[in-house]
Amino acid sequence: MKKRHFFILGIVMILIFISIPVIHVLKTKWSESGIKAGIPEGYTNDASQLNLTKIDTLIHVPASKSEIENQLRQIIQYAKEKNLKISIAGARHSMGGHTIYPNGIVLNMLPYKHMELDTKNNILTIGSGALWEEAIRYLDKHGKSIAVMQAFSSFSVGGSISVNGHGWQKNLPPVSSSVVSFTLMDQRGTIVNCSREENPELFKLVIGGYGLFGIILDVRLKVVDNIALQYKYIRLSADQYPNYYKKFISENPDVNLVFGRLRISDKRFLEEATISYFEKANEKPLPLSLQSAKNEETKRLVFRSTVNSEYGKRLRWDLETGMNKVTKNAVYSRNELLNDHVSLIENKDPHSTDLLQEYFIPERNFSQFIKEIKPVLKKSGLDLLNITIRAVKKDEDSYMNYAREDVFGFVFLFNQKKTDKQEEAMKILTNKLVDITLKNEGTFYLPYRLHIDREKMRKVYPQTASFFELKRKYDPSEVFDNKFYQHYK
Repeated sequence: MKKRHFFILGIVMILIFISIPVIHVLKTKWSESGIKAGIPEGYTNDASQLNLTKIDTLIHVPASKSEIENQLRQIIQYAKEKNLKISIAGARHSMGGHTIYPNGIVLNMLPYKHMELDTKNNILTIGSGALWEEAIRYLDKHGKSIAVMQAFSSFSVGGSISVNGHGWQKNLPPVSSSVVSFTLMDQRGTIVNCSREENPELFKLVIGGYGLFGIILDVRLKVVDNIALQYKYIRLSADQYPNYYKKFISENPDVNLVFGRLRISDKRFLEEATISYFEKANEKPLPLSLQSAKNEETKRLVFRSTVNSEYGKRLRWDLETGMNKVTKNAVYSRNELLNDHVSLIENKDPHSTDLLQEYFIPERNFSQFIKEIKPVLKKSGLDLLNITIRAVKKDEDSYMNYAREDVFGFVFLFNQKKTDKQEEAMKILTNKLVDITLKNEGTFYLPYRLHIDREKMRKVYPQTASFFELKRKYDPSEVFDNKFYQHYK
């Protein structure tokens, strides 16, 4: 009888143990209103949800090449006659008003997304408004894959070039390295071809130039084979990261994709890390249409359950590291791995927003950077949701290059309430993090909130003055403008 009681008690305890995390995650779902803050007529915003701005006109460009060129020439002429500014938008994932100018014309480039693959030379010609997920689906049918792109596929090609995004492809520079050439409509309405050989100065300026030099139209990108990849992972202490990365990643020719994460729960805060990597597998990759659907909503809810919750942060870490063991050696296609949408972490709380920051640190200062940011992050009072680590090789192509040597990129994601108090706290924290970055010979990424003043920005980017001089050389009327330019020029 006693044995039976103990058995029943054991079952009850197991059920309670399982139900606690389930209830915690479900509470996140129940607390979401599902009501999105709409954008009023005559206004625009970006991913920060903190840049609601009145504009003159939002223009959706045509999909056809001949039509878009004629229309854009007319818009440029009209803007000059009416003394209006033009800003250029894609998926609007920048967070500092880079796609916005007050009372200006906003070009929505998303409709312009034609694609053509040169299979002989492995070059994809693509309209700048295409999303990476659209390119992935197209290339998958031809057995090809994107060479360099960000972690999420919901960004636009033109947007990624304008911020010179980087990805989690092993031992590669930013997206600039995969760009063969592009056409640009300049402030005269002239189509200019830009490459490393033709108009090389403009090529360097436009990549990472935040839409200030003209409108990117047709892009030629290097592509690679879509291959099968097998998942591996390492759990380690954070201070071991550079050595383990060198041993298991840099010196392993079979690794194709890789990213790291730092533990962000109070328990062992920034003291533990994981490295997730994908090695070439001797299998044929399945086409996207035959791959199993991912349980995206469950993943999203687990992620969202970490907001303002120490329990949620520990739960996510435990679940992810536990699943790493379960899914170790699982095989995926490269395109399946690249085709993750930003909706996987979508915030459905209308009272808060998620903000990114990124800092690029040389390997020699990796551990010191972590040591110095720990107390600053703890004291900030802001809710840190994630730190991903990606290695980025030196960038030889972009004028405003952030990777001037091989670096590790620390990608921070915060949840911030839409209040003046938290906005001010974020500004203070950002400046402290940039100070630590400067001390550790690093750089910060420019597509995010404009919390850094001009003087400090120029310490990190000493080429800024000449960059803006060249902006006025190529666009003397300053037709192409945005909040980023206004803040830093």
